[in-house]
Amino acid sequence: MEFINDNFLLESVTARELYQKHAQDQPIIDYHCHLCPTDLAENRRFSNLYDLWLANDHYKWRAMRLNGEPEELCSGDADPYEKFMAYARTVPYTLRNPIFHWTHLELKRYFGIDTLLNEATAPEIWEKANAALEHKDHSTWGILERHKVTMIGTTDDPTDDLSAHQKLAQSACPTRVLPSFRPDSAYALGDLQTWNKWTDKLAAASGIECANLANFKQALLQRMKHFKDLGCVASDHGLSHCPRKIASDSEATRIFEHARRGQEDSNEYSIDPDHIEAFTGHLLCWLGEQYKKNTWVMQLHLGAIRNVNRSIYNIYGADAGCDSIDDTPQIKGLAVLLGELSACDQLPKTILYNLDPAKNYPFASMCGNFFETNEPAKIQFGSGWWFLDQIEGMTKQINALSNLGLLSQFIGMLTDSRSLMSYPRHEYFRRILCNILGNEIERGYLPSEMDFGALVSGVCYKNAKNYFNL
Repeated sequence: MEFINDNFLLESVTARELYQKHAQDQPIIDYHCHLCPTDLAENRRFSNLYDLWLANDHYKWRAMRLNGEPEELCSGDADPYEKFMAYARTVPYTLRNPIFHWTHLELKRYFGIDTLLNEATAPEIWEKANAALEHKDHSTWGILERHKVTMIGTTDDPTDDLSAHQKLAQSACPTRVLPSFRPDSAYALGDLQTWNKWTDKLAAASGIECANLANFKQALLQRMKHFKDLGCVASDHGLSHCPRKIASDSEATRIFEHARRGQEDSNEYSIDPDHIEAFTGHLLCWLGEQYKKNTWVMQLHLGAIRNVNRSIYNIYGADAGCDSIDDTPQIKGLAVLLGELSACDQLPKTILYNLDPAKNYPFASMCGNFFETNEPAKIQFGSGWWFLDQIEGMTKQINALSNLGLLSQFIGMLTDSRSLMSYPRHEYFRRILCNILGNEIERGYLPSEMDFGALVSGVCYKNAKNYFNL
């Protein structure tokens, strides 16, 4: 029997019926990912399986490192085939890691390959996949069309010129590709030299000199307008935690001016961590107000501690796969930020992503504190993210949301991926969702006479479509 078969992860008859009738054929809205806009704009063709599947995939690099493969074969400059073989050697050792499931789902859905990947089968799989890549339906646009991807939200810095998005807007790409505003660098005052360089870059991109906080905000507003003109519907923020302090206008101005004085020699300057937190809170609050005006969704990815392995960071930079779940307290900071925005009626739609499973219930409870008439589930408890987009992680997130909120209004899954091979993660999520519901129906926890079609199709696709006004 094929490992990836029709009943994969579906443990009951009802689960299978729900998936087959209401989930499997739904289109995909990938509202947060890290795909390269240039690749999308150019309808990139991939020369081999490594380029499509393994390049820049830190999930797979982590597994390879844990299996003892040298860094040269992970994030280094080794031959693509040798890197692929190193991954093939690793895959049999990933049992019970979601990578084992993802790997074989991806091979099946993209290339029709049912063979389990290992060192012995790798050469044949390499040849078969590479032959398929020569066909039009394996171009970037072909992949998007085959997987019914109707919208992609990329992740873009405010200083990006968005030329690829301009090209996409005028192209025949079958998928709507929209930029997402990611201003993390705007409040990264912990490294003043880097922050000042970025602020100078913002000034150049906007044409507004950032000599003071008011000009800095004007520059950000100018870039927001550019993003909005190209269809932006969401911002995104990656934070270890939500700040508990919000600086006043005058305090934030003083902090900004102090930071800018560090342009020439940042070694002579530092900013107190409390001031960094207060400035971050101030800017997040101001940005939230702008998102509300633009009808953008604010996404807060919380709970990652990044670049833990300094030697890897110094060689390969960020996003190399050496990050962890942080255990910093989250909820009081969220209460401060969301409460401040709500008090002045400037709270935008917001998605809260939690990386620490111990905080699922606090996050889910926070979402129910803020609401708006005719805006179902205005504050969303985001899908299992990064280390949690696996069976246990997604199940726990769904259970917490169900127990403290409304599962029926949930906007479902996203890839959060740098790889075009990641769209089966939506299938993975949908099978898990249908398995949970189907099993509970058969146990008598849910009424069998009810029609669950609207709930399933809503969570898989329609709720996100409505939430982002697509």
